[in-house]
Amino acid sequence: MQIGSEAHKELFIRTFREGHRRYEPKDLDWPELASDELALLRGLPFWTHALEFESAAGPMIRSLAATIDDREIREALELQAYEESRHADLVAFMLARYDLPFEERPLEAVENPLGAFIHFGFEECLDSFGGFGLFKLARDSELLPEGIFAIFENVMREEAQHIVFFVNWFAHHQAQMGLPWLRGPRGLWHYALAVAQLGDLVRGGEDEEEGADFIATGAKAFVDDLSVGLVLEACVSENERRLAGFDRRLLVPRFVPSLAAAALAVLDRLPRRRAAKSTESSRRVRAPRG
Repeated sequence: MQIGSEAHKELFIRTFREGHRRYEPKDLDWPELASDELALLRGLPFWTHALEFESAAGPMIRSLAATIDDREIREALELQAYEESRHADLVAFMLARYDLPFEERPLEAVENPLGAFIHFGFEECLDSFGGFGLFKLARDSELLPEGIFAIFENVMREEAQHIVFFVNWFAHHQAQMGLPWLRGPRGLWHYALAVAQLGDLVRGGEDEEEGADFIATGAKAFVDDLSVGLVLEACVSENERRLAGFDRRLLVPRFVPSLAAAALAVLDRLPRRRAAKSTESSRRVRAPRG
C-alpha cells in the first residue's frame, strides 16, 4: 500500500474507528482499596502531571479538528479528542475517589494546534512505549487489586490506537504536503524534544517536586531491584505485544522500540547482565501481600 494514498487514509481511519469502545469512567467497577494500597497510590509522584497532560490533549486536538477540511480526518481527530478528554475524566474521577494528591493548574492556550498535535503525537509515542512496560511491571507486582489495572487497560489499549493513528496520519500529512522525505528528520526532531522534556520532568522541572524521579520513583514503588535491563525488557516486549494486532499494512512507531532493543542487546552482552538474568526473574517484583 502506498503511504499517503487514499487507500492508506481509509485504512488507518477505519482501524481507529473500529477500535473505539464506549464506557464512562464513573460507571467502571472501581475497587475498594485497603489502607496500604491507598498509601502506595498517594505516594506516587505523577498525579498532577497525569491530569495536566490528559486535560490539555482533548481541547488541543479538538481545536485542530476544527481547521481540517477533510471530513474523515476531521471526524477521526474529534474521536481522539473525545477519548483524550475521557482519559482526563478517568484520572480526575480516580483522584477524587481515592483522595490522591494533585495540584490543579490552568490550561495554556494553544496558538498552533497543528504543531502542537505533531509534537504531542511523538511525545505520546515515547510515553506509551515506557508506559506499556511500567504498566506490566506494576500489574505483575500484585500490590494493587486487579480491578485497578482492568480499568486502566482501557487507557493502554486506546494509547496503542492513538499512536498507530498518529504515525499514519503524520505520514499521510507529509505526503499530502509533498514532503514525504521530511517525515524521518521531523520525527527525529520531535523525539529529541520529547526526550528533553522528559529529562526536565525527571529532574523536577523548574518548580515541582512531583517531577523528581518521575518514572523511576513510580516503577520503584512496585519493583524491587529495579534495573535498566528489566525496564527495557518489559517495554520492548509489551510494545511488541500491544502493536502486534494491527494491520501489517499500517505504520507503527519503530524508532524508540528499535533504540531500546539495541540498548538491551548491548546490555545482554555484558557478563554481569548475563549472570543476573538467571536470577532476576525470581525477584523482579515485590512480593504480594500475604
